[in-house]
Amino acid sequence: ADLDNKLHYTTNERFDHCTWQGVKCAQGRVVRLSRLDQLRVLSLRNNSLFGPLPDFSALVNLKTLFFDHNYFSGEFPLSLLLLHRLLVLDLSHNNFTGLLPENLTVLDRLGSLRLDSNRFNGPIPQLNQTTLEAFDVSENNLTGPIPVTPTLKKFKISSFLHNPNLCGEIIHKPCHGSPFFNSGGGDGGAAAPSPPTPLLQNAQSQQGLSDTSGLSIKPHRKNVGLILGSITGALILAAAKRLMKSGNLVFCSGEEELYTLEQLMRASAELLGRGTIGTTYKAVMANQLIVTVKRLDACKTAVTSGEEFEQHMESVGVLRHPNLVPVRAYFQAKQERLIVLDYQPNGSLFNLIHGSRSTRAKPLHWTSCLKIAEDVAQGLAYIHQASKTIHGNLKSSNVLLGSDFEACITDYCLAMLAIDTSSEDDPDNASHYRAPEIRKSAKRATAKSDVYAFGVLVLELLTGKPPRQHPCLAPPDMPDWVRAMRDDDSEDDMRLRMLVEVASFCSLSSPEQRPTMWQVLKMITNIKEFMEDDSPS
Repeated sequence: ADLDNKLHYTTNERFDHCTWQGVKCAQGRVVRLSRLDQLRVLSLRNNSLFGPLPDFSALVNLKTLFFDHNYFSGEFPLSLLLLHRLLVLDLSHNNFTGLLPENLTVLDRLGSLRLDSNRFNGPIPQLNQTTLEAFDVSENNLTGPIPVTPTLKKFKISSFLHNPNLCGEIIHKPCHGSPFFNSGGGDGGAAAPSPPTPLLQNAQSQQGLSDTSGLSIKPHRKNVGLILGSITGALILAAAKRLMKSGNLVFCSGEEELYTLEQLMRASAELLGRGTIGTTYKAVMANQLIVTVKRLDACKTAVTSGEEFEQHMESVGVLRHPNLVPVRAYFQAKQERLIVLDYQPNGSLFNLIHGSRSTRAKPLHWTSCLKIAEDVAQGLAYIHQASKTIHGNLKSSNVLLGSDFEACITDYCLAMLAIDTSSEDDPDNASHYRAPEIRKSAKRATAKSDVYAFGVLVLELLTGKPPRQHPCLAPPDMPDWVRAMRDDDSEDDMRLRMLVEVASFCSLSSPEQRPTMWQVLKMITNIKEFMEDDSPS
């Protein structure tokens, strides 16, 4: 404290920030920051900022960066490696993906590095900064053995938690070999990476496909462990020749055959996640075409015959709608079934709402909720009418964000291929989206149970709370709970209440009382029209 008043500063003095160096204003508002080469601390934490980070290399004197609790995405911003004075870097609770750069060690003054609650994949670099006192990479998709450096050995297991494919001395988890194939048809356990090898080269000595897959990498980077393997293909017992003979890559709905089965099998891969009935990968082929491949769990889908699977995929493969992720091709051979879909670059709605399992500072703006709800309702209504079938497993992790951040439904119409899994592990809170009549009996999902799941999804959007935290309330009490969770007095209460009412109608316990999806879509359209009519001209 300045007890002797020696500092020339008073709290009553008014500063004009528009006169500060590097700050450009228009009509009294900051519109641009530039020439901030003397900036030491930059904190953007706890906001709703999204997209990739810009280039920060010009801010050469930065020492502290807080970007946590936002929606930033993209790969690790390499411009940060040029900020050699950095002492604190916090990118936690965002949607960053890709590899951690090997040369993170160039930031040799780092005292705190937090990268937790993102979707980074691949190995942990050989960090050796003696200055590093705080470190956290938990809740990512990191893989392989943790380097046993003096720096990393200082940290507790909690710094590495919730990376299922990490192993090594530091976390007391042994590393095993990572063959591309295992002897069974189901998903195998996680394993440490091995040197990259194209899938077909392993086919002649292995039997099944392991679910630990990864990216092929160049020989001079053989120490970079990714989740290695290849995602596609099911070479069982008789290897490549038998595979080509027993199974074909079938393209749906007259789709142009842009790649062959062999090209798909040689694709490099990145594990995106494990769901109720399978494992999902991002596949990058040699021609740089990117697709998503879903490998169905052989045990759970064994109840569906090969002929039934083919007929089902033919009917699902013709569905085309702006709010559906299109199915492009499928493959089946003994104990293996793969579905090829378009890759969606901006992650899932689950990550947008919850930020990779983190707790957001505040829910999405209600107009964003309305737009996403309309997109999902459009896609779901189309499924119900065009195919006369159902989604059967609607949840926020099965809603992906397209290139323009439009909401696109995925994994639609697949639940009927598998046995009921409601009693098994529930990583995505899937059971909380299930309608009461489905949870309490052996009944199959229906269009009205899809409507129930949609209502739960809308409440998740509006409150930012996962379904397991939703209270059991009567419809009249629901708006007050939603308003309390949002804690924002500036919002339009009438329109927000209208959207909450839609969610409440959808999640009524009696299926007969729930509206159809087309009726739901009409309700949402009415809210939009009400907004437009009430807006100033």
